[in-house]
Amino acid sequence: MPSKLIVVSNRIPMGDSSSGGLVVALHDVLARSGGLWVGAHPDTGSDDGTLELVGSEPYRRLAFRLSETDLKNYYLGFSNSVLWPLCHRRGDLVDHQPGFEEAYRAVNRRIALRIAELADPDDLVWVHDYHLLPLAYELRSLGVRNRIGFFLHIPFPALGDLSMLANPEDFAEWISHYNLLGLQTRGDVARCLEMYRADPRAEFLPSGCVRFRDRITSIRSFPIGIDVEGFRAGLLEEEDCPFAQEKPEALIIGVDRLDYTKGLLNRFRAFGRYLETRPEGTRPCFLQIAPPSREKVQAYQDITRELEEISGHINGAYAEIDWTPIRYIHRNVERKSLARLHNMAQACLVTSLADGMNLVAKEFVAAQDPGDPGVLILSRFAGAAEDMTEALQVNPYDVEDIAAAIRQALAMPKLERVARHRACMDVVEDTESSVWAKTFLKVLGKCPLSLTEKLLTPGKDSSGTEEAESDAEVHR
Repeated sequence: MPSKLIVVSNRIPMGDSSSGGLVVALHDVLARSGGLWVGAHPDTGSDDGTLELVGSEPYRRLAFRLSETDLKNYYLGFSNSVLWPLCHRRGDLVDHQPGFEEAYRAVNRRIALRIAELADPDDLVWVHDYHLLPLAYELRSLGVRNRIGFFLHIPFPALGDLSMLANPEDFAEWISHYNLLGLQTRGDVARCLEMYRADPRAEFLPSGCVRFRDRITSIRSFPIGIDVEGFRAGLLEEEDCPFAQEKPEALIIGVDRLDYTKGLLNRFRAFGRYLETRPEGTRPCFLQIAPPSREKVQAYQDITRELEEISGHINGAYAEIDWTPIRYIHRNVERKSLARLHNMAQACLVTSLADGMNLVAKEFVAAQDPGDPGVLILSRFAGAAEDMTEALQVNPYDVEDIAAAIRQALAMPKLERVARHRACMDVVEDTESSVWAKTFLKVLGKCPLSLTEKLLTPGKDSSGTEEAESDAEVHR
């Protein structure tokens, strides 16, 4: 273990380590190394160059403030109005505005100055997500020579889409300053390598790494997972049925941040189509939980309005006095309640148009009763679909395909449901969040620091002998 691990992300975790997500995945390694987490405070404020101590032991959390201008141009602007739609194949929604990219670079430069002051020579630095793509570039310009890893939680952009950037060549330059680039899927790795194949500044080495000018970057897939035990803990708490006296006879669930990448409009339309052809006398309920996000961005305002219109139309056409077909909840629901709702559901709809991984798919599978499980209906464009091949995979652009999958899921025999669930659960267990974090850091610790350092070929350690099979699995 290095002297410490420094994690950097756009937002600092403020809650307890048991809150789930990335915090759980990194909790143990941060605690063991006496590490620290650096990120933006959820509240805006003036940036005076200092870091605020937030949270509690067993590791430090240090927060910097973003001004209202930073929030507008760096976060809502370049990060979420340019990079987010670009990476999710929505070039039609890319919104270039003066000052966006300049602010994005400036915030990354300020964060780099703070990390450079905190990092000891043997520390590992692990940077997370698209808000911080240039951070290693800025750190290297300050003389930081530590091993720096990066994990992209969203899809890697297609080569053609990169041309929408004002300076497309910068994208390859930025990520080449990381020693290890972690991506969600093998498909993401292929898209990244395609970018470098098209760049005359890049060269592929026998080790499988990419040489870019005088730097070496290893590019590999690390499918992120969930804390299975932590999520299932919500099932053990005694609690009244969330539906009280109105428990539906068949429950279909969807849980997503309200985002145009999640395919929610077609999901609602597909459920409406299913209602048209459902078996006579059945009264299924579709529960969609969609907490708001980025409400100041026009595209998110548009989808909010459209979802309300579609759900209102479907309920108006099919609802009865004691039955509401669509229950649309536009706010957060407690995590423990989500586990119980997943457990009650006969099917889960994950219809992303593009997704890095989609952990809702894994949470639904983890929450099921293995002896009588529900069915996962999964977009083939979600990262989870690459390995969860026994889910009912659908084309999220095809309303009829989704409606047919709902019909198949609700009528599926128990033996088939059990077999499909077991195969999906194997994937969930193999990619558990703690294993994901430890594997990434193990690989980062072996990455060469310079061109003169001996390069390790995938599957071999520094002595040339074969590594353990479990470690070699990450070299996909």
